[in-house]
Amino acid sequence: MIGHIKETGLLYSENLIKRFAFSLMSKRFLILSGLAGSGKTQLALAFASALVKNKDKQMCVVSVGADWTNREPLLGFPNALQPEKYVKPESGVLDLLIEVNRKENADKPFFLVLDEMNMSYVERYFADFLSAMESREKISLWNSNTDSDKVIDGVPQRIDLPKNLFIIGTINVDETTYMFSPKVLDRANVIEFKISSKEMGEFLQEMREIDRDNIIGKAAGMGADFVAKACKKDLAQDSEAVEMLQKFFDELKNVNAEFGYRSATEIFRFICQAKANDDTDKKMTDEEILDAAIVQKLLPKLHGSRKKLEPVLAQLWKLCFTGAGKDLNIAKENVEKAQYKESADKIRRMYESATANGFTSFAEA
Repeated sequence: MIGHIKETGLLYSENLIKRFAFSLMSKRFLILSGLAGSGKTQLALAFASALVKNKDKQMCVVSVGADWTNREPLLGFPNALQPEKYVKPESGVLDLLIEVNRKENADKPFFLVLDEMNMSYVERYFADFLSAMESREKISLWNSNTDSDKVIDGVPQRIDLPKNLFIIGTINVDETTYMFSPKVLDRANVIEFKISSKEMGEFLQEMREIDRDNIIGKAAGMGADFVAKACKKDLAQDSEAVEMLQKFFDELKNVNAEFGYRSATEIFRFICQAKANDDTDKKMTDEEILDAAIVQKLLPKLHGSRKKLEPVLAQLWKLCFTGAGKDLNIAKENVEKAQYKESADKIRRMYESATANGFTSFAEA
């Protein structure tokens, strides 16, 4: 998969692509956050395009509108004047859900990509999806007092979110967007897209056309295997992770940002997927895997004033180091000395944002 993505001309680090894949395999809801134009949507489209055999039926890409105040743009609504009619949304999301629920498609991956997901309040238009992800209950589309198996205009009364449906949302953070609530962040892995000076230098020196069609169907033969692995619920036994997560829990609890059983389970599922499925020559180390899990699942919910967060960020910074490194100042030049570099860098940026602005959050730092 990494080779196929590189062939398109898109530039991503191998670890970022791995984190993307392992995150989807451990949790079917993934949020990509970061700088506008950093390649969030392009990675989602490239990855999905490679795994599907029929792009028109197995993928749906939707640009979230600023006027979305309910679920209708995603799920449509029953026609109140004509009981035997159902108004499907133009977005194509409902058609995708109907297709993924066909028995013959159970082993095929389907992808829903919600671009600029925070243009509207996510809790308003996406509430049914968030609930169904965890409760495993079907989403009710219309009510009937007679036959629960009745179908109107090809739309069933209730519809499932099956395990072979993967939802990817992208977010930008500026004055036109809304922040995600802890309820949303707790149900996803959050991967931040950054562009380093080195990466920009390489891009400027080797600018080339991006061939997005080059990847379509290239890994379609792996689709069933991807779904099968994503359905596994194995949990890794990792003593280092247990010890570190307990320490993070204790510190986060001081600011009421501790994680629950669901997040802990999903972290170990991510660790298990990463250890079991990394078949590259340069595998992610145990430290890199745990580092990715911390920054994707634990830090996104952190937000608040400097007074509230400065002490806990200072303590979390120390947890990213071993030995004498725990006494290092929170500074950019010390990040590379950390045991968990991604987490240390994010904590450092949040700390500096809190100091400079009196407030910080994961998305804005």
